[in-house]
Amino acid sequence: MNTLLFFAVPLIFVALILAPLVPLYRRTITGKKAKHTLIFNLVSFFGCSVLAAITPIGQYVAFAADAATMGTGAGLAYLGAGLATGMACIGAGIAVANGASAAIGACAEDPKSFGRSIVFVALGEGVAIYGLLISIMIINSIA
Repeated sequence: MNTLLFFAVPLIFVALILAPLVPLYRRTITGKKAKHTLIFNLVSFFGCSVLAAITPIGQYVAFAADAATMGTGAGLAYLGAGLATGMACIGAGIAVANGASAAIGACAEDPKSFGRSIVFVALGEGVAIYGLLISIMIINSIA
């Protein structure tokens, strides 16, 4: 039973991660618009989440710290590092999406404004780098 789980769980994870590619593959074969892409993405996300919650993933995936000796503080530090990077990248994505569309509009009206407008797009990217630096500082303070 244990060897079955050892081989089946990673295969299920890979299948769930690759599930959103099914509508894209169908689109390339048939040429029709992929209608169920959102459904495949949701099934993939929630399937991986449920599978990670109900199976002992620590036996299958190597982690930097030993789970038996890692305390609550270290676990919260890793969680904080992940949240710092994730939230900073989400914010940077929103900033770049708004800034880049405005930069394209400004450059369409006046090509000389490219230099000034690209600076605002780069400032949005800086938010993600700051989040990554904070995560690195948090992880370095654990050890």
